[in-house]
Amino acid sequence: MPPLPRPQIPVPPALRRAVVVGAGSFGTAVAVLLARGGLRTTLQTRTAAQAEQLNASRENAAYLPGVELPKELRIEPAAAGLGRAEFVFLAVPSAQLEAVIAGLEQAGLSRRASIVSLTKGLVPPAGTAPTVLLRERFGAERVACVGGPAHAQEMVREGAGLVAAATDEALARLIASVFIRAGVVCEQSDDPVGVELAGAAKNAAALAAGATEAQGLNAAGAAAGHIFAEVWRYAERQGARPESMIGLAGTGDLVATALAPQSRNRRAGELLAEGVPAQQIPERIGQAVEALESVPLLAHALARAGVEAPVTSALARLIGGELPLSEWVALVRATVPPPARWRPARAVPRGAFGRAATRVRGWFRRGEDLREAPE
Repeated sequence: MPPLPRPQIPVPPALRRAVVVGAGSFGTAVAVLLARGGLRTTLQTRTAAQAEQLNASRENAAYLPGVELPKELRIEPAAAGLGRAEFVFLAVPSAQLEAVIAGLEQAGLSRRASIVSLTKGLVPPAGTAPTVLLRERFGAERVACVGGPAHAQEMVREGAGLVAAATDEALARLIASVFIRAGVVCEQSDDPVGVELAGAAKNAAALAAGATEAQGLNAAGAAAGHIFAEVWRYAERQGARPESMIGLAGTGDLVATALAPQSRNRRAGELLAEGVPAQQIPERIGQAVEALESVPLLAHALARAGVEAPVTSALARLIGGELPLSEWVALVRATVPPPARWRPARAVPRGAFGRAATRVRGWFRRGEDLREAPE
């Protein structure tokens, strides 16, 4: 059997500079991959002391233990600024994103630099998708995001299934090519908001499943399914496409999160079910938990858009301590989604004459539409 043809990988221009802002687990993992993929990469930490420690040990023991940082990866505090960076990857919690965005230009962001969000959450207070904020400030052609199943430890050791999404095709292609060169599968998408809402739905669904699993696997599956359906109805109104929810960025990421022993969002749901207040959960886990902050924002955004979302709304109340676990489970088990929008069946034209007549009618209808269209 002949070997399968190797994919043609675009080669990124030499000496491109990238800065990753945020040295948590995902930010560190992305910085490692960008360095492997041929970009001159800098990882920026919150404090000078953290940068000094990472430079000395060449390992992020707190967030990515056991992974040696490449010698070509530069590490410095965020106070060093963005200098000549051509790509800026933002790996900060969604609650901090607006403040970080506001300081990018003061930090020396070039007018030609592209900004890539790595945040899988929504930005308070309105529950805005990160790329929406970025494109309002910097223009859509400079903005992208990365989604998909990307558990940090496995990503740097075994690979992942990422999605690089941007409205600018060349930007999405270049980001994807860097990850592919680093040995990671990366899909290209032109639906950044859909990819981000898929990530937000994934976090919420994983937390909901964790909170419900002890009450039954069917209930856990129903909770996750209801939330995905509710968020999809909202995403559709934002112009998102279904493949963003059912592909790598949505259901693919959900499966990875639900199965991962170290999943922060699923573990947060389990702790909620044990009666641990939401405010104490990040300390118990040792890292920020995006879903604890993004689910209330998501519920607010859905309500503001007029989307019927009883399960997402109830999950927000569970996080806020306003709904007992027993009532949450009862609501999940009893909720019936809205009925399908039935479409009348169309008769299939038979024979060559029938098919030709259908095409002619279509031409006439299109012509009438054009004549009626406003100038």
